[in-house]
Amino acid sequence: MMIMKKDLKTILPEGFAANGLACGLKKSGKPDLALIYSSAFATACAKFTTNSIIAAPLVVCKEHLRIAKKFRVVLVNSGNANCFTGKAGIKDALATVNCLARQLKISPKSVLVSSTGIIGKRLDVAKIKKAIPELTAGLSGAGIHKAEMAIMTTDTFAKEISVSLTVAGKPVRICAIAKGAGMIAPNMATMLCFIMTDAAITQSALNKALTAAVNKSFNCISVDGCMSTNDTVLVLANGVAGNKAISGGKDLLNFSRALEYICLDLAKMVVKDGEGATKFIQIDVCQARNVQEAKKIGLDIANSMLFKTAVFGENPNFGRVASAVGASGFNIKEGKLKIKLGSLKGKAVKLTVSLSRGKAKSTVYTSDLTPGYIKINAAYN
Repeated sequence: MMIMKKDLKTILPEGFAANGLACGLKKSGKPDLALIYSSAFATACAKFTTNSIIAAPLVVCKEHLRIAKKFRVVLVNSGNANCFTGKAGIKDALATVNCLARQLKISPKSVLVSSTGIIGKRLDVAKIKKAIPELTAGLSGAGIHKAEMAIMTTDTFAKEISVSLTVAGKPVRICAIAKGAGMIAPNMATMLCFIMTDAAITQSALNKALTAAVNKSFNCISVDGCMSTNDTVLVLANGVAGNKAISGGKDLLNFSRALEYICLDLAKMVVKDGEGATKFIQIDVCQARNVQEAKKIGLDIANSMLFKTAVFGENPNFGRVASAVGASGFNIKEGKLKIKLGSLKGKAVKLTVSLSRGKAKSTVYTSDLTPGYIKINAAYN
């Protein structure tokens, strides 16, 4: 049995520091630039959107992850996605990377970069460059909340968590922050998630743990069925805890469970903060032939505008569910399909769909669709 506890407040792992501030990218004047720093070189793994159009920072990150082995910092801006900006966008992303690297006297290849916000506008590099000295000077172990506030866009609350566990007799911490409220659909969502751990772990083991965690969390949520261009889940492991490097066995199992717990908790926060949402919906699909079938049907229901608006209106219309299941592409028999919809009166709604086809199951999460969603996105520019 794994011994893991959720920290009462978000605490950065050993060797990490963070900061966030307003550099002027957002017209509102709210924080829009964040920095996560590791005093020791860290192993890194990431999962990105599967959209064929990706933002410039993802291009840079993928290249750095391909050619470099160890990393020191992650620079994140909100207010501008630096996407659909062509070669100029890549040049802009690299300019911020190089500026930060010079400031910290580290290799540009050890810098990872991320952006979120408006698509199609050039990034104001000058504002970011001007803010970097203050951003780096303000790095601290207590700065994680400032960093979280700086990555938010339409989010209404901060999404952060940390847990503690023991690995090979050594205390280890995993901490994560995330943003996301709209354009939320696999794979993954308009969301950014940055995970830090002081555990020592091999590259292959870290990738295995992250892949499993993302598949059971961020790839199981949808707010509006729209896939973003900037989605990133990134994990840094700096090994400062001093444990024997995790490579497999019981230690990897325990670490993976803790990582999955963190990712699922944050994924649920994203859904609960869905733009204009008033209800959090859990959809359990069971008795499927395989997990893939159960997950596909669950997401088809989650992305049904008719189902989502029915939940908002507290209208128990089973036809909306049956229609989505039937349109999923699987040969579901009417006489075998069972639908159980819980009360729609509260903020949490549970739907169970039984297919009578096998023993596999999957759970996905979504929110209702409200006039608030339309109002937010009609004005977003």
